[in-house]
Amino acid sequence: MARSNTRTGLIAAGAAVAMVGLAYASVPLYQLFCQVTGFGGTTMFASESDVPAKPLEQTISVRFDANVAPGLSWSFKPVKTHETVKIGERRLAFYRATNHSDKPITGTASYNVSPDTAGSFFVKIACFCFTEQTLQPGQTVDMPVTYFVDPAIADDPDGHRIDEITLSYTFFPVDTPTASGQKAVKTAQAKPAPNQG
Repeated sequence: MARSNTRTGLIAAGAAVAMVGLAYASVPLYQLFCQVTGFGGTTMFASESDVPAKPLEQTISVRFDANVAPGLSWSFKPVKTHETVKIGERRLAFYRATNHSDKPITGTASYNVSPDTAGSFFVKIACFCFTEQTLQPGQTVDMPVTYFVDPAIADDPDGHRIDEITLSYTFFPVDTPTASGQKAVKTAQAKPAPNQG
């Protein structure tokens, strides 16, 4: 009887450990699934060498959206809210952020595209959202995103019906600036915002 109770206890403990491990693994596994499939409006990633050699003549509208989470004293907006692009054409867009506080603040951006089915066709080559961004007091920077719309969208049964894709970012505060955040601000400063005053 004691051996049976010990065995049952070990099985239960093993199951509990497995469930905790699965709970921790589920978030990165879900993120990986979204990145591979574009599920939930998650964008794809590529390198410069993946940009199609020749874009299609067909165009699509891209709209840019920006939001700031509570607790982050930044303003954040797209420099241009809309553009029409050739499918497969490499494009560069900018989002402008300003730190309105009297101290350095580090933020990180989450993103998605809509409609959700466009996620597997909207491809980022480079983006400020890949790293944390640190802005000094009163600092304004233009942060770049390089992208293209995969020509496969034109042949996809659902994709070819899409006439507008919205790229949306939300910046959230990061509690403690990291070394990567300090490095990232240099990347963001690669194109400083024009003098506003």
